[in-house]
Amino acid sequence: MLEVLKNLWETSGIATMTWQQGVMILVSFILFYLAIKKQYEPLLLLPIAFGMLLTNLPWPGGGIFHPEWFQGDINWAALGGGYHDPATGAHIDPGLFDFLYIGVKMDIFPCLIFMAVGAMTDFGPLISRPSSFFMGAGAQFGISFAFVVACLLGFDPQGAASIGIIGGADGPTAIYLTSKLAPELLGAIAIAAYSYMALIPMIQPPIMKLLTTKKMRQVKMEQTRPVSKAEKICFPIIVTVVCVLILPSVAPLLGCLMLGNLFRESGVTERLSDTAQNAMCNIVTIFLGTSVGATAVGANFLKLETVKIIIIGLCAFAFATVGGLIIGIVMYFLSGKKINPLIGAAGVSAVPMAARVASKVGQKENPSNFLLMHAMGPNVAGVIGSAVAAGILLTLFG
Repeated sequence: MLEVLKNLWETSGIATMTWQQGVMILVSFILFYLAIKKQYEPLLLLPIAFGMLLTNLPWPGGGIFHPEWFQGDINWAALGGGYHDPATGAHIDPGLFDFLYIGVKMDIFPCLIFMAVGAMTDFGPLISRPSSFFMGAGAQFGISFAFVVACLLGFDPQGAASIGIIGGADGPTAIYLTSKLAPELLGAIAIAAYSYMALIPMIQPPIMKLLTTKKMRQVKMEQTRPVSKAEKICFPIIVTVVCVLILPSVAPLLGCLMLGNLFRESGVTERLSDTAQNAMCNIVTIFLGTSVGATAVGANFLKLETVKIIIIGLCAFAFATVGGLIIGIVMYFLSGKKINPLIGAAGVSAVPMAARVASKVGQKENPSNFLLMHAMGPNVAGVIGSAVAAGILLTLFG
């Protein structure tokens, strides 16, 4: 009987669990709380948390995910028939997330998410007020700031560029760039990016109130001009041609974003637009979230560099908001105090949460103030800006 109990204990997951795995399981519980109780980006945080939980539970046969198979080129041989560990002689079979992660490594999931975002987004506010591009560009200051800080803290240019893109407040873009430049940092960067996106309602309002006056926040903006259907159809085509000719490396992300928007605006592909917005977006979100969460393996995640990434990521978000607000304040004065500078904070790429936060802060100061549609212009510009920034970084350091 004692021998049986001993065998049960030795073969159980509890006996083989490391302290790193235990800590990461507790972190996943915190993410569950934020997703379910606080409802911070639950569509993203919940699958990320569950992927993190599964990958850190002790598994027989080598685990459900093997990040070492994806460092550099994908180890297709191991994925096809397993792997013999030369140290132990054990045969390691591929796990579920090894196959799902191919969609991340090959940039399939981030591009499909961008297609869904394009199908769900109205570019009309940006087209009607092209000056919104400046606010979207200003918000990319967080990327530059984080890149410099990461270099100063000892990261190589590829890692610094991957960390810097957190300032774009765009999860798919962060995953896309990091998977190409610094795949070993993907777990920390993806979790930092999505966590801070979820915390935008907490991060941005204090910065908005610090940099703007009450009078600025109370400004009511006039309705923008109507945008014709022809403009909405031509816009994604023109943006794709111009941006891809200048930065070919941005073609997968930006191309999928604009294709999704063309599905929406063309008026002849309602079924494709509906599929991109709903079924495809939901399926890819599940696969992307769980596979990204699976990269947070305790032994690889709990390092000093992870703490640095978390801190730099927070600073990147803060300075992205500052950059957008500064451009918003400049435009406030240049327009004769007709533009509410709060919409500059929506220049970060988190669509549509950043626009909603700007609108909510403005409405608190003036209950009759409705800034949502005005803030969507810089918000959409931020999506395009973060993709272009990723293309520049990939060209420079790829």
